Amino acid sequence: MSDPYNEDLARNPANFQPLTPLTFLERAASVFPQHIAIIHGDLRRSYAEFYARSRQLASALTHHNVGRGDTVSVMLANTPAMLECHYGVPMCQAVLHAINTRLDAAVIAFQLDHAEAKIVIVDREFMPVMQDALERATVKPLLIQYEDSEYDAPKIDSEALDYEAFVADGDADFAWLMPLDEWDAISINYTSGTTGNPKGVVYHHRGAYLLAQGNALTTSMGKHAVYLWTLPMFHCNGWCFPWTLSAITGTHVCLRQVRDEPIWDALAKHNVTHLCGAPIVMSLIIAASDSVKRQLDHVVEFFTAAAPPPQQVLADMKQAGFNVTHLYGLTEVYGPSVVNDWHNEWDGLPLAEQAALKARQGVRYLALEQFDVIDPETMQSVPRDGNTLGEVMFRGNVVMKGYFKNQAASAKAFAGGWFHSGDLGVIHPDGYVQLKDRSKDIIISGGENISSIEVEDALFRHPAVAMAAVVAMPHEKWGETPCAYIEFADGASTTVEELRDWCKQELAGYKVPGKFVFAPIPKTSTGKVQKFVLREQVLQLED
Repeated sequence: MSDPYNEDLARNPANFQPLTPLTFLERAASVFPQHIAIIHGDLRRSYAEFYARSRQLASALTHHNVGRGDTVSVMLANTPAMLECHYGVPMCQAVLHAINTRLDAAVIAFQLDHAEAKIVIVDREFMPVMQDALERATVKPLLIQYEDSEYDAPKIDSEALDYEAFVADGDADFAWLMPLDEWDAISINYTSGTTGNPKGVVYHHRGAYLLAQGNALTTSMGKHAVYLWTLPMFHCNGWCFPWTLSAITGTHVCLRQVRDEPIWDALAKHNVTHLCGAPIVMSLIIAASDSVKRQLDHVVEFFTAAAPPPQQVLADMKQAGFNVTHLYGLTEVYGPSVVNDWHNEWDGLPLAEQAALKARQGVRYLALEQFDVIDPETMQSVPRDGNTLGEVMFRGNVVMKGYFKNQAASAKAFAGGWFHSGDLGVIHPDGYVQLKDRSKDIIISGGENISSIEVEDALFRHPAVAMAAVVAMPHEKWGETPCAYIEFADGASTTVEELRDWCKQELAGYKVPGKFVFAPIPKTSTGKVQKFVLREQVLQLED
């Protein structure tokens, strides 16, 4: 059947342009050129300056033959340079690879090789681990060092180029490049590597554009909102907020280190309206001494996406002047794309019922087309009874392109036309989803994903360990921390201190188990570890 509305009406440059968040910065700079875009210590940078520096960076990158599909890796704190990279790198059609600053050299080296990094921009604080990683890596990228005015440690000898000099070599009027297609990659973010090496999750311009706007709608961000960077920008590109702030011509308040006094100072001094972070950030805020806390004259919106915060934490945050909203998502869906949208009438319910409602992950962002709990065998939605278990699945334009150079993993993740999260949950009669378990046994500690398999592998390498099983243990400060159950090899033994030291040599610090238990590990008749039994046991352990 013919469609008369499509026969003679064709796409052309006048009526179709690829969606990209890069246009947000161009618009902000043209409409509000003198509005403060970035605050960092004593630095104040307008949107005109932010836009010009991003174009200079893009121009400088092209001078070094960086172009479409090339990877620029960055290992930076929450600084102005990190914001510039979120625009300057894709402005020359390259792909941004933001590295977790807490990773060890071996993992960084794998990522650099896998992403085929052509240029690496690194903060001086992280230069030692980056130099170690580059010695291990096969790729030999151009190395650029960023000197942050808020970091005053002694300088490190390096062959790296200076970031400011590199940017200065670029053209502030550079005619930056739109993506040829909105499906083009804008960034690559690596998962925690739950089953072997980490997977490279590829984002496209279209998804970044949509989720950036979705953030503004979900968080009720008005024009000229002020956002405090307590969330690492290396986490899913800061949940796309580096692009969101340009869409609403807001102000980024950079924060190099997440500490209580700088947070409270920024909240009061800069009239911060929004911030995001793991529950540890909330604990840090409310545990601050009275001499550090400030009286806020407005409600600050706080968004968290780890385990639901305890009721007491929520009460303390409310008393301190914050409204907390619970989000949910994964690296594969550009960060959070699900929100526990609160109903005003729930405010009148008993606190216990409110706590139960707040424990749910919620409903989809406007930018996400479909979100459901599905039986992975039949690919049919489970009953909305709050009891029937299924797999949480996503479908829409804010789902990743796929896993870089891993077609098998991409095909498995997209089986049946849905993205399979690997998380198990239920859906309630009102359509709100609640997680019940993590099928990949991920441990979320202070907002960081820790693979139990990776920790187990490190423990297995110790000569005294015959078997290790790692599960999440509740932790008042970090939310969760790894707990390791150990069986010794015949005739062997070791101490907790020795195992802890061993793990510190093998793993990043935050992955080291908080507790070691020397005991038989429960198994099925086929020898499979019964982690559900360990999860029950860990709740009975004493600190």
